[in-house]
Amino acid sequence: VVGLMNAQFAVQNGRVYLLEVNPRASRTAPFVSKATGRPLAKIAARCMVGKSLRRQGIRHELLPVHFSVKESVFPFNKFPGVDPLLGPEMRSTGEVMGIGTQFGEAFAKAMAGTGMTLPQSGTVLISVRDADKLRVVELARLLQARALKVVATQGTAAVLQAADVECERVNKVKEGRPHCVDLIKNGGVQFIVNTTEDKRSVEESRSIRAAAIQHNVCYFTTLAGAQAAAIAMGHLDKVQVNRLQDLHRNPNNIHVQDALDPARRRPAARRTQTSEIG
Repeated sequence: VVGLMNAQFAVQNGRVYLLEVNPRASRTAPFVSKATGRPLAKIAARCMVGKSLRRQGIRHELLPVHFSVKESVFPFNKFPGVDPLLGPEMRSTGEVMGIGTQFGEAFAKAMAGTGMTLPQSGTVLISVRDADKLRVVELARLLQARALKVVATQGTAAVLQAADVECERVNKVKEGRPHCVDLIKNGGVQFIVNTTEDKRSVEESRSIRAAAIQHNVCYFTTLAGAQAAAIAMGHLDKVQVNRLQDLHRNPNNIHVQDALDPARRRPAARRTQTSEIG
């Protein structure tokens, strides 16, 4: 393929599944263009009509020093009662971008762009699947360090309390009132971490996610996303506004590496070392 190519794949248990490959641009192309300052669509179009990268003067890979985070925007708030749990199908209606000198700053900006406000205090509700229970301890401690009180459903609370993490147990909906959804509706929760495992747990926790959307509560359905948000909370008072032009014109913000040099195929660790020293 000459030009841009969009590949979609999934990874499960270390095995890569190729879903589709299309000879076209994707929404990632403008994101990478803004992150690096290089007009990928224009470059690719010229390649398609026979003008090589070398003829265009594109000989170097640009490695930005700053962090760029792309976040999808979903229309769930326009459809009351819909379950915001994600699957393999495309549901997003747009994307936003956050740039910062640290990952946490970039992620915080991306969240703000989607309209999701990260709390600086309040209460976090944690209810996770069995596979995440051991890993959730570190996350709960980090959220407590961000001045959030922890409440959790029975199984998650037992794991946290066994690890000496201070938390308060709250009922699931099926366990009777007052339960976790009541807590959300009454404004008692500012952050939610909810992961699911099977069809039963998905259905049981559906009301939690729907209530989060209805009452504009920040929520995450993966530990990785919640961990990133917890890191971003530590940068909410350090956010700076950057002009893309300034980032791209400053030579200290971009490391340049010869993209056409055969030596570029050396091991990744050595490549990283080379990029760090410019």
